Amino acid sequence: QVQLVQSGGGLVQSGGSLRLSCVASGTISGIVVTAWYRQAPGEERELVATLTGDESTGDDSTHYADSVKGRFTMSRDNAKNTVYLQMNSLKPEDSAVYYCTVRSLHRDYWGQGTQVTVSS
Repeated sequence: QVQLVQSGGGLVQSGGSLRLSCVASGTISGIVVTAWYRQAPGEERELVATLTGDESTGDDSTHYADSVKGRFTMSRDNAKNTVYLQMNSLKPEDSAVYYCTVRSLHRDYWGQGTQVTVSS
């Protein structure tokens, strides 16, 4: 069974950067969308970024929550079965547990979650 394994979280000062990684342990067929969510204590899970691929052109399309637009960048490396979330200009309100997820035609996959803490 394919698993998503996350890494790259931690503690950073306000204004700093982190890069989260999410590696799939195998190939996932029929991918519809790949996304990053986050959840802060006492709050609902928030969609941070999505990535969809256009197989006809080979281009990826990304979309971001307004709260992170211009600061976060989602990308993928198909050869490594990995998606990334580059987070720049981090703010204390970005502190949360971050989850990667893959929605395929067959099922959804979720990473284990990675804590990101931004100190002021």
